[in-house]
Amino acid sequence: MDFKTLPRVPVRLENVTVPACLLGLPGDLVRTSLALDGAIVADASTVIDMGGAMVLPCFTDMHTHLDKGHISPRSPNPDGTFDGALRTVGADRAARWTAQDVAARMEFSLRCAYAHGTRAVRTHLDAIAPQDAISFPVFAAKREEWAGRIDLQAVCLVGAEDFSTHGAFLRTADIVADHGGVLGMVTYPLPDISSRIRDFLQMAAARGLSADFHVDETQDPGSNTLRAIAEAVIDTGFAAPVVVGHCCSVSRMPEAGAMETLDMAARAGLNVVSLPMCNLYLQDRQAGRTPRSRGITLVHEMKARGINVSFASDNTRDPFYAYGDMDMLEVMREATRIAHLDHSDADWVQAFLGNPSRACGFAAPSLAVGAPADLVIFRARNWSELFARPQSDRIVLRGGLAIDRTLPDYSELDPLMEPQ
Repeated sequence: MDFKTLPRVPVRLENVTVPACLLGLPGDLVRTSLALDGAIVADASTVIDMGGAMVLPCFTDMHTHLDKGHISPRSPNPDGTFDGALRTVGADRAARWTAQDVAARMEFSLRCAYAHGTRAVRTHLDAIAPQDAISFPVFAAKREEWAGRIDLQAVCLVGAEDFSTHGAFLRTADIVADHGGVLGMVTYPLPDISSRIRDFLQMAAARGLSADFHVDETQDPGSNTLRAIAEAVIDTGFAAPVVVGHCCSVSRMPEAGAMETLDMAARAGLNVVSLPMCNLYLQDRQAGRTPRSRGITLVHEMKARGINVSFASDNTRDPFYAYGDMDMLEVMREATRIAHLDHSDADWVQAFLGNPSRACGFAAPSLAVGAPADLVIFRARNWSELFARPQSDRIVLRGGLAIDRTLPDYSELDPLMEPQ
C-alpha cells in the first residue's frame, strides 16, 4: 500500500500499533485493528494490512500563544533571554498588532496545527488594553471559521501587577466572559500575590469562568506562587478547573519544600502543563555560559501524586521561542528526551491526548467504537521509530478521511514582516 493514500471508508486497518493505555489494557504497545467509517466502528469489509503502523488519536495542544506566533522575523529576541522576549513582544504588540495582523498569523498557525494532526487548541491572548478588545473578537471569528476542524479556547494574559478588582481588568474580564473564554494571569512573588490570586479567583467564579495561570517561569527557588495558587484554591473552594503552566522554579527548590508544594498542588486538584521546548530555550540562559538547568517542572513527581500533567507547544517562532511549528509530535518527542519520559510509566502518551483534554474540557480523544475517526497514522512500529524521525509522511484522518497535509509556506507571511 502507498502509505500516503488510504481507500475511502468504511475500511478496517489491520495490524496497527496502539499504546495499550488507549485501549484500557496493561502494558506498553499492542497490535490490533481499527475499523473506520465517519467514526470508529465495530468492523468493515475492506481490509488493509498496515504493517504495524502506529495510530494515535488527534492531539490536544492546551497552551499556545497564537497572537504572538511568527513575529520573530520582524522582532527577534536580541539576546535570547526572558527579559529580552518581554521587551521585544511588548514593542511589537504596541506597534503592529492590528486585527488584520493577528488574524493572519493565527490562521497560519492553525493551518500548521491542523496539518500536523491537532484537533483542539487553547491559546493565551495578551490582554492589556486596548489589545483585549482587538484580539478576542479576532479569536472569536477564528473559532467560528475553524469549527469542526479545531476546537478553540482563549485565555486572557496579563501580569499580576496589572490585575486589580477595579479599573481596566474588570473590562478585560467581561470581554473574556462575553467570548466564552478562560480567565488568566501571570503570577510573580509580589508582596500581596496571595490576596491578588484570591481576588482573581473570586472574579472568575463570579463570571462562571475557569482559571489558567502562568506560574513561576523562573530559576529563582524563592518564587513559589504555585503554592499560593494551591492554597487559594483550597481556602476559597474555587470549583472550576485551574491550570498552572511552567512551574519552573519548583525544580530548583530544596527537595523538602518542593515536595510540600507538590502535595499542596495535588490536594488543590491543579492541572499542570509543562512547556519543555520554550523553557529549555529561555531558562538558565546567560551569555557565554552553558546552561545548567533544563528549566522544566517536576513532572514525574507530580504524576506520582495524581496531578493531571500535560505537555504543550507554548510559543511558536516568536521572541519567547524562536522555533516550533505547532506540531504536537515534536512536543512529544522533545518532552520524552528532555524529561526522561522513556523508561518510565507506559501511559505518558496521555499527557498529549486525554490529560490536556480533561484539563480544558475538550472532548476526550478515544479509540473506542463510536469515537470520531480523527487519527494520526505514523510509519513507525514502536517508540524508537516514532521518535527517531519527524514523521513528515504521517497520515492525518478526520472523520475517517485523509486530509491535505500541505503546510503553509512561510513566504505567505512576508507582507507582515516588512519594516514599518
